[in-house]
Amino acid sequence: MKNQMTPSYPPDSAASASATETIPVNESVAAIRRRRILLVFALFLVGINLRPAISSVAAILEAIRAANGMSSTLAGVLTTLPVLCFGVFAPLAPRLTSRFIPEHVVLYGLLLLALGIGGRVFGGIPGLFAGTALVGASIGVVMVLLPGIIKRDFPHRLGLMTGLYTMALCLGAALAAGATVPIQHAVRNDWRYALAFWALPALLAAWIWWPQLRHPARHGRQGGHVVRGLYSSVLAWQVTLFMGLQSSLAYCVFGWLPTILIDRGMSPLDAGLVLSLSITLQLLTALGGPWLATRGKDQRSAIITMLGMTMVGLFGALYAPLGSVWWWAALLGLGQGGTFSTALTLIVLRAPGVQVTAALSGMAQGIGYALAALGPLAVGLLHDASHGWNSSALLFGAIFLGALVSGLGAGRNLYVEARVERLG
Repeated sequence: MKNQMTPSYPPDSAASASATETIPVNESVAAIRRRRILLVFALFLVGINLRPAISSVAAILEAIRAANGMSSTLAGVLTTLPVLCFGVFAPLAPRLTSRFIPEHVVLYGLLLLALGIGGRVFGGIPGLFAGTALVGASIGVVMVLLPGIIKRDFPHRLGLMTGLYTMALCLGAALAAGATVPIQHAVRNDWRYALAFWALPALLAAWIWWPQLRHPARHGRQGGHVVRGLYSSVLAWQVTLFMGLQSSLAYCVFGWLPTILIDRGMSPLDAGLVLSLSITLQLLTALGGPWLATRGKDQRSAIITMLGMTMVGLFGALYAPLGSVWWWAALLGLGQGGTFSTALTLIVLRAPGVQVTAALSGMAQGIGYALAALGPLAVGLLHDASHGWNSSALLFGAIFLGALVSGLGAGRNLYVEARVERLG
C-alpha cells in the first residue's frame, strides 16, 4: 500500500512550483502577508456565494410553484437542474485552466452567477429554468477550481483552508435559507425579488476577488498538460461516488425538507427556519470535519461518524414528533457539514499535486454532481406517484448505504494512480 506521506511518484510540476514560489525582491513581508489575508477573505466570500442560488429556491419553492402552476415533478426538475449543470460543466474547469489563469475563470464565473440569479426572474418558466442553468454552470466551474487554488497556495494548511471554504459554503446556504422568506415578505410577497436579491452578494464577491488578477507571475499558466489514468483508478471512482451520493442527500434536503415539513403541518416560515438551522450548524462540522479527518491514520472513522449522524437526523426529521424536529434537524446539519467537508478533503488528500487535484476535482464534482442531481428529481417523481414521503425515505436509505460503501474505499490512506503529461 502506498502511504499518503510517501507517494510512489513525485508530485506534478505545478505542485513543485507552488512549493518553491519565487517572491519578488521588491515585495515586503508585510505586503505578502496582506496579499495572503486578502486571498483567504476572497476565497471565503466566493464560497459563501456558491449555495444561496440553490437554497433560496428551496425556501420559497411552494410560492414559485403556486405562481407558475408547477407540478411536484417540474419543481423537482427545477431543484435538480443546477446540480445537473454542476456535473455537466465541472469537467470544463481543468480544460479552462490549461488555457486561462484560474483567477480569471473564477472572476468570470462569479459575474455569470450574478447574471443567472438576476435573469431567472424574467420570462416566466423558460426564464426561470434558463437562469437556473446558468447558475449551475457557473457554480460548477468555480467549485472545481477552488480546491486546486487551496492546494497551490496553502499546501501546509489543507485541512484548515478546506474547512474554511466548506464553512463558507454552508454559511451561504444557511443565510439564503433563513433570509429569503423574510425578504419575500419585505417586498410584498414577490418571490422574484427574493430570488434576485442574491445576485448582489455575488457581485460583491467578484469585486473582492478582482485584486487576485494582479499577480499573473505567481499564478501564470503552467502550459498545456493532460492528466492520464484517472478514470481507470478505482480509488478515484470511490472518491467520485462518495462525493456524488453524499451530495445527493444534501440536495434532497435543500430542495425538499421545507416542503416535507410543511406537509407535516409546519408553517412555511418555520420550515425555512428549520432548514436554516440545519445548514447553520453545518458550519461547526464543516470546519471541524477536515481537522478530524486528518487526525487519524485515514478518513474512514470520520466518514462513518458523519454519515451516521446524517441519517439519524434525516429520519428523525421525517418521522419524529413535529415538536422535536428542530433537534433532529440540528443533528442532520452536523452530520451533513462534516460529510461534505470530508468529501472535499478527500479530493485534496487523494491527489499528489495541483494538476491531479484539479483533474480529480473535475471528475469527482462533475460525475458526482450529475449523480447527485438524480436525487431531488427522484424525490419529486416518487412523491407524485405515491402522494407521500415513505418512498422517498427508502430512497434516502439506499443512497446512505451507497455512500457508506464508497466512503470506506475513498477514506483509505492512498493516492490515486494518475500521471501528468505535457502537451506539445
